[in-house]
Amino acid sequence: MKINIPVPAAEILNKLHEHGYEAYVVGGCVRDSILGREPGDWDITTSARPEQVKKIFGRTIDTGIAHGTVTVMIGKEGFEVTTYRIDGEYEDGRHPKDVTFTSNLIEDLKRRDFTINAMAYSEEDGLIDKFEGILDIDKKIIRCVGDPTERFTEDALRMMRAVRFAAQLGYTIEDKTKKAITELAPTLSKISTERIQVELIKLLVSSNPGEMRELYQTGITAVFMPEFDKCFETQQNNPHHAYNVGEHIVRSVEAVKNDKLLRLTMLLHDIEKPSCKTTDEMGEDHFIGHAEKGADTAYAILRRLKFDRDTMDKVRILVRYHDWRFSAEKKNVRKAVNKIGEELFPYFLEIKRADTVAQSDYLKDEKFAWIDKLSRLYDEIKRDNECTSLKMLAVNGKDLIDKGIKPGKELGDILGAMLMDVIENPSHNSKEYLLDDSVFSGFTGR
Repeated sequence: MKINIPVPAAEILNKLHEHGYEAYVVGGCVRDSILGREPGDWDITTSARPEQVKKIFGRTIDTGIAHGTVTVMIGKEGFEVTTYRIDGEYEDGRHPKDVTFTSNLIEDLKRRDFTINAMAYSEEDGLIDKFEGILDIDKKIIRCVGDPTERFTEDALRMMRAVRFAAQLGYTIEDKTKKAITELAPTLSKISTERIQVELIKLLVSSNPGEMRELYQTGITAVFMPEFDKCFETQQNNPHHAYNVGEHIVRSVEAVKNDKLLRLTMLLHDIEKPSCKTTDEMGEDHFIGHAEKGADTAYAILRRLKFDRDTMDKVRILVRYHDWRFSAEKKNVRKAVNKIGEELFPYFLEIKRADTVAQSDYLKDEKFAWIDKLSRLYDEIKRDNECTSLKMLAVNGKDLIDKGIKPGKELGDILGAMLMDVIENPSHNSKEYLLDDSVFSGFTGR
């Protein structure tokens, strides 16, 4: 097997070899190369100690020198070079208390998480695959190196990584590895929310976001998003639905296109259905108010997971309006664009489609026809540049000041009234009309 190592990484390997040290590309870059994927990073492992690496290369950065990692700069590109090591005892579910450098490559590979990530390669020695990573690639399984309980005790985030790799690669998790995840899932509480967020997003934007079920089934979501677990315990006896709330959510995540904002929205769109559930005298379930309440809960969950403000704000808006229905008329679409926002309205349409896909067949054709009509009307509104926001209004604050309106609340109220009029009647969006004295007096009440 031959792996095409990029020139800068090959240069680092060659220099280390010239100085009498072993050196290999290792981990994810080897796995991705075997799978025919483009590696994001080319990490290097070597028998050389950090101080020896620094002596060989002119430009280095002490990235994690206590754990043996030095970043070697080749031009503007950095490559992590890490000394073979044996990790000491893990006390916090993430960091070894100490590390011991070793001259044995296999000892270094033993400490890695999964077999598919525990392969090394150099042109001189070819592929080093002591733990049968190639076999597991052929079997399409995620399996820990050695004892899975030890690997997950060393770094609890590896449990989420196992599910995430399964999602990205379309693999299944080997039985012993999955059993250990289920037993040790509560220890994920030791991991920072920032690291959990990264893994969650990688899973959601993978080609198999339905692996969210695996996070639930192994007890992982119980640690960082218990609201999600309640959804799987909530049935929906309603003609519009065929699944419990959790299964509906997962199917909607699978149905929406691969976009972080869309998939987060679908993950959280029905998060408050469990708390809003009522059952009528006919035995039919209803979830009145779940969108409004869910918008605030979605925001709180994203804040807890340390998402950025922009993402939190947009998801909150989309969750709030995800269940909104209105007659498919142009004026109603203009009102919806104004309320949801010009940037987010196309997302609203995507969310409506995904939500419908994940429902029962009851009135499904009619629902899709309604969404299709909204989409056509929206395209017409964009084509004709019809006003849906203050920035598209033909007049602005300065125009009103020139008409004698003082800056302040009254000015804002007048602009708002003009916008509502123009949304109802697009032909009114001209300075001549809006500032005509007879029309203007209607907005001012004077």
